Amino acid sequence: MPETVPPPPLPVVWRPKKGRLVAYGFAVVMVVGAIVLGVALPPPWGVSDRILIVMFGGMVAYILHLLGRCRVEATEQGIKLVNPLKIHRYEWPEVLDVTLIPGEPWAKIDFADGATIGAMGIQGSEHGLAERQVAELEALIRVKGEAPDR
Repeated sequence: MPETVPPPPLPVVWRPKKGRLVAYGFAVVMVVGAIVLGVALPPPWGVSDRILIVMFGGMVAYILHLLGRCRVEATEQGIKLVNPLKIHRYEWPEVLDVTLIPGEPWAKIDFADGATIGAMGIQGSEHGLAERQVAELEALIRVKGEAPDR
């Protein structure tokens, strides 16, 4: 991890770059592919079959959107973790620490209520970017939260 990093100006949003590119890229491929397949199917296939194929492509694209929307937002009030299925909101005094262990898929944030939640918006596979994002979030936790100084 980098040494002391100054806290970034608020509000700030941390999100993965590669994960979003892959998720939304495949979503576009799925929708376009479903539309082309729906149009190109031979005559025994009916209109309802074609519509269902396009709807299936849309459903897969929506699932990929859920994966691509992951992020961590910090404001003056606190942080918001947007993961695929749930959004978590915490005020700064509730945030204790953030860790990114090498080899882990994403950062984990510890809270005063004993919860530890994965922050999928900070992807461990993006090594340099993830380290910078974790360092910035740690700096904000030191300034805004009630975590002890290290």
